Amino acid sequence: MQGKLNQLLINWQKGTIRTSASLRLKGYSDDLLSKYKKSKWLESFGNGAYKLYGDRIEWYGALFALQRELNSTIHVAGKSALQLKGLAHNISNDFRKLNLFHNDNKYLPKWFRDHKWDVELVVTKTGKFGNYKKPFLSDIILNGISIKVSSPELAIMEMLFKVPETESYNEANLIMEGLLTLRPKIISEILLECKSVKLKRLFMHLAERHNHSWLKRLNLSKVDFGKGKRQIVPNGMLDPKYQITVPRG
Repeated sequence: MQGKLNQLLINWQKGTIRTSASLRLKGYSDDLLSKYKKSKWLESFGNGAYKLYGDRIEWYGALFALQRELNSTIHVAGKSALQLKGLAHNISNDFRKLNLFHNDNKYLPKWFRDHKWDVELVVTKTGKFGNYKKPFLSDIILNGISIKVSSPELAIMEMLFKVPETESYNEANLIMEGLLTLRPKIISEILLECKSVKLKRLFMHLAERHNHSWLKRLNLSKVDFGKGKRQIVPNGMLDPKYQITVPRG
């Protein structure tokens, strides 16, 4: 028992959650985990999750568990990903809200949903971006904990997905202005997989507004931009090329 405990503690990264399901797969029964709790090596973190005794868990330590142990597609997304990567210079870096996107078929665990985090987690479930394959996501390290976040190319698309409901057109426009080094191959793949006509048109509208150099290297031959008009805001200005109504000015 002592050997198993030592192995568990050595391999447990501080600041992260482990799930009981993953621990069982490693040979740690519920009875054994209960003994570790009584001996104050571990603490429960809601139903089905554990942390090291006395350890402090931030949102990224929990996200680590969802991504690594539960194979969730959830990741830091949209404006939050752009802020973490230092690509939102033109707007305030307000981290009171954290945008997370996923397309999981199952519910996120209750221990994650119900915990009172220091930031407000705004979780969006959508299949508009396919299966979040590897080039669309990248890794970032926060206090020694590695988590997956959207690439800049996906992040700006996710931010635009929220316009105008919870993100503003003006902020998205300001951020797009500074996205000088987006990778055309990744943008082309995201546009091809994206299932929202309105979103694809809005992205191209803003990119062309700032005439970014990567525009001419996009492969749009198979991208479906649909037919008919789309409205971003009512009583706005019509972009005649992309047939979307956007704010005036």
